[in-house]
Amino acid sequence: MKNIRAIIPVAGIGTRLRPHTYTLPKVLLNVAGKPILGHILDRIQIEDISKVTFIIGYLGEKVIEYVEHNYDFDAEYIEQEEQHGLGHAIYLARETFMNDELLIVLGDTVFDVDLKSMLSSKYSALGVKEVEDPRRFGVAIVENEFITKLVEKPETPISNLAIVGLYYIKNSKLLTECLDEIIQKDIRTKDEYQLTDPLQLMLDKGEKFIPFLVEGWFDCGKPETLLSTNHHLLEKFNNTENIDGVTIIKPVYISPKSKVENSIIGPYTTINDGAIIKNSIVVNSIIGVNAIVENEILRDSIIGNNTIIKGQFRKLNTGDSTEIIFD
Repeated sequence: MKNIRAIIPVAGIGTRLRPHTYTLPKVLLNVAGKPILGHILDRIQIEDISKVTFIIGYLGEKVIEYVEHNYDFDAEYIEQEEQHGLGHAIYLARETFMNDELLIVLGDTVFDVDLKSMLSSKYSALGVKEVEDPRRFGVAIVENEFITKLVEKPETPISNLAIVGLYYIKNSKLLTECLDEIIQKDIRTKDEYQLTDPLQLMLDKGEKFIPFLVEGWFDCGKPETLLSTNHHLLEKFNNTENIDGVTIIKPVYISPKSKVENSIIGPYTTINDGAIIKNSIVVNSIIGVNAIVENEILRDSIIGNNTIIKGQFRKLNTGDSTEIIFD
């Protein structure tokens, strides 16, 4: 069996997901009944990868608590006190992977990919996906089935193959040398130490990389993409047991530890542990742990943990040709 270590950067603050990330790191926000990080760790566990390095920062103690309580990895935690880019994060963890092959997975992204196939490659491999606008991403240029050049967020489109945050590195010793080089020479792109720069140095020094096409790539960095990821995961992982007095429109996830009464749930809705839903309609939404929703109609909503939302019903007696609009 290969000696593979997973590296998972989870130090992000999650500014675009506030107010939810005031109290939780974004990797612990729930989609389809489980934190984002949990979906990633489940996939790693399936591949029998037991060694994992977490690069923690903002609310890092909650990441440690979640991992230690739910998984049995040989885990190490490296703190990134100041964020200077993904290359800097991996640089801080370099002493944990001196002799290992690496699987680097961004902690706020869910993948639908055949990891076993990627990890069986003869060469280092980078996850890529075809995108319409590559200017927001690092991109890979491919010739004769091998990656020849990497460019971080090019102003002029030179490739539509975006690097999507999934990296299989066979030569960790060379990666370490190239990380050392960008730090010592202060090589930055967009004012940060990017991972694409040491990977390009690896290419320049003869390391061969192949592109690995990733069709299912789901970013969880904004409310709308969090809901989109919840939507996708529920298509694959949902529970739809009947509940008396409740209409369930598939797909949904309703925790067995929640309580739902006289409501319509779904489609594409997650109800988490301890939540109480009464007399409500909830569509395409995520309801947090121990949240209470009563007498409400919710759509495209993210309700945080321990939140109380109570609406009201109305009694109307209207004549003919009446128009009433509630904003």
